[in-house]
Amino acid sequence: MARIPGFVALAVAGALLGFAPPAGSADPLPPSLTYRPLPTQPFSDVKAMDEAQKPQVMQRQADLLEERYDLSDRPIPEVFMSGGMRAVQGGVRVKLPEGVTWEELSSLSPSEIRERGLLPGGFLPLPHVKQATGGQVFPDDQIEAILEQESRDLRRFDVEFDLPKHLTPEFPPPIFLTTRPELGDVSQGQLLTIKNHYELLNGILTPVQMEGLRLLLTPFPQEEFNMTEDRKVEEQSLGVTCLDCHANFNTNAAFHLTPDVRPQAHRFRLDSTSLRGLFNQQIHGSKRSLRSVEDFTEFEQRTAYFNGDHVSATRKGVHLPDRPNQVAMMAQMQNIIDFPPAPKLDPFGRLDPELASEQELEGERIFLGKGRCAVCHVPETAFMNNNMHDLKLERFYQVGTTVNDLVTQPDGAIKTFTLRGIKDTPPYLHDGRLLTLADTVEFFNLVLGLDLEQSEKEALVAYMLAL
Repeated sequence: MARIPGFVALAVAGALLGFAPPAGSADPLPPSLTYRPLPTQPFSDVKAMDEAQKPQVMQRQADLLEERYDLSDRPIPEVFMSGGMRAVQGGVRVKLPEGVTWEELSSLSPSEIRERGLLPGGFLPLPHVKQATGGQVFPDDQIEAILEQESRDLRRFDVEFDLPKHLTPEFPPPIFLTTRPELGDVSQGQLLTIKNHYELLNGILTPVQMEGLRLLLTPFPQEEFNMTEDRKVEEQSLGVTCLDCHANFNTNAAFHLTPDVRPQAHRFRLDSTSLRGLFNQQIHGSKRSLRSVEDFTEFEQRTAYFNGDHVSATRKGVHLPDRPNQVAMMAQMQNIIDFPPAPKLDPFGRLDPELASEQELEGERIFLGKGRCAVCHVPETAFMNNNMHDLKLERFYQVGTTVNDLVTQPDGAIKTFTLRGIKDTPPYLHDGRLLTLADTVEFFNLVLGLDLEQSEKEALVAYMLAL
């Protein structure tokens, strides 16, 4: 009996399981696999197929985004992110089904919305730009800055970043330190890299913090960025750094797939979170299975770097940071990153009535009362509660449908993210499916059945902009 080539067998198995990768796909990954298979084709062939498919891949994602969202550049007048370089986008961007208003939608029960297919597409899980492959995807700002400073190329040949720049965080973001609050932004308007970090922060950091920062800026092999033939960059790569995603300890909206879920078609898109205020956080990772900054820092070498696959990591050059002499220093550096200033907040996280506007004060009252926001986002504890909550969004949609190769499953329990400095970190929710703060208000108004009036929604947005 003739032996079936590995990639053919994978494709056949995938077809039997209901997974149909594109003809000639460079990534024939059936969704039953726990481990990523080794490459079965020469790198040149894979690269050629990926590049040929790229226009179709990107057009499919562009079509989905256009169907779900208003992607136009509509900033809130005179409202900027903390560095003052990028305007905060306003308005609800999620598109409603034809003939339905937000008020009508919120009057329906979850089962009615599900049965009539009325949940706005922008409230559904957002697929990775290339779900069958996954992996880290960086925005152009980060790619260009790293290429200029380090001659290290983060641009993949198979995909591009999918959201418009104006709907992402400002770049580079400011850096605030708990240890030197009087200095304000210590970034000097630059992106921290292995090339400039010493010059920028010498005399400000301790030796331990400086060493931790150096490690956070050192590139290590990653699933798509490495020396092997199954990489997704043209040249053999040194890898990526922790701060390639968490740019200046904030976020640049880079994304990948959660390392904590299998099979591939069920893995959800995961946006890079901000590391600001990490000192207050007690649970980490996409499914919050890590219980300290040290655990998070050490285990990321298996999770974000290698899709949670330690077997693949071993082959490609895993970095095993030493717990007391490296991990502890990296954690200490992360733990001194502060939130941006919020001059209207008092020491207890409440608005100062003499500084806040009436709309902001009204937003705070709704936040603490009718909106029930403070049940999870507790002002006294940095607007979070270090708990997981399941919104049970699947009440509103049919589970198991496939969109751009992502099988829509329940989100499950999601960590309560901090709202401090929230205007600096679009897009929102764990997978970036909500583009603006107005979108998040509409989302929770529907999902939690809050029955907010339009003026109350606007007040809530005004309040969050003050945080």
